[in-house]
Amino acid sequence: MTTTRVTHRIDVTGPAEAVYRIVSDVTRWPLYFPPTIWAERVSGDDREERIRIWALAQDEVRTWESRRRLRPDAYRVEFEQVRPADPVAELGGAWSVEERGDGVCGVTLDHHYRAAGDDPVNLGRIARAVEANSVSELANLKRVVEGRGREPGLLLDFSDSQTIAGSAEDAYDFVYDVARWPERIPHVQAVDLKEGVTGLQYMKMDTRALDGSVHTTVSGRVCTPSRRIVYKQTVLPPGLRAHRGEWLFEPAHDGTVTVTSRHVVILDPEALAALPKPPASLEAARAAVRHALGSNSRATMAVAKEFVEAR
Repeated sequence: MTTTRVTHRIDVTGPAEAVYRIVSDVTRWPLYFPPTIWAERVSGDDREERIRIWALAQDEVRTWESRRRLRPDAYRVEFEQVRPADPVAELGGAWSVEERGDGVCGVTLDHHYRAAGDDPVNLGRIARAVEANSVSELANLKRVVEGRGREPGLLLDFSDSQTIAGSAEDAYDFVYDVARWPERIPHVQAVDLKEGVTGLQYMKMDTRALDGSVHTTVSGRVCTPSRRIVYKQTVLPPGLRAHRGEWLFEPAHDGTVTVTSRHVVILDPEALAALPKPPASLEAARAAVRHALGSNSRATMAVAKEFVEAR
């Protein structure tokens, strides 16, 4: 079987340690790398680990586990998928960071892969996914490292909760059944949902904002029955650079369930400044985003409460 090898490179102004810290900690990836919806360490430590990643690839959500060897002394991370999913027969590679004397790091992302059955159609699909994701990841890695001094003011992390008299299963089912949101939730105008694998959802959603305008967002969602739904927007409302979130369902002994909607957002100052009516300050932008996203979450939870408690 034929193995394809590709290399992508980019220069980053900043210390190698800062670059390596992002590459090595997969829990940061959903916020910094657009294709990644969720990532977590399954087992291991800071030298050898096994991770699971859920990511968008060509309008679908895919998931896989990888073994990784972490070499902080060399600023290098080697990875290999454990059980590749069709059409991938093998996929691995390495991140390497080379520190130079001029304050610039050279970052290299290597891949090697094989397609199932050496099928040229499958090989083309893999090649396009590797190319798109590698270019996106390197570009965003550069942006994050070079703008790291500004991040604290641009990052928002907030949540809203609602207690519902009912089961976690019923509350989860309401949030999971996003295809029915247009008929149930006033601010949701339309949803186009793809779910090739149960619990892995790719969707386009039209949402009416508080000012009456309609925005289209694209998201991937990873659903764990009755416990959690995590999501990541890849087509975002104006003014946002990144937005990931989660729905949590926590049952209590008294027969109620607490539903929590959490948002983690990075603002885009250039896009905010280009708005027809830009916010007067960063603080005003933070407050507006908090209000808009929180209002939608609270409205969704209010409808969920009414729906579940009427059952």
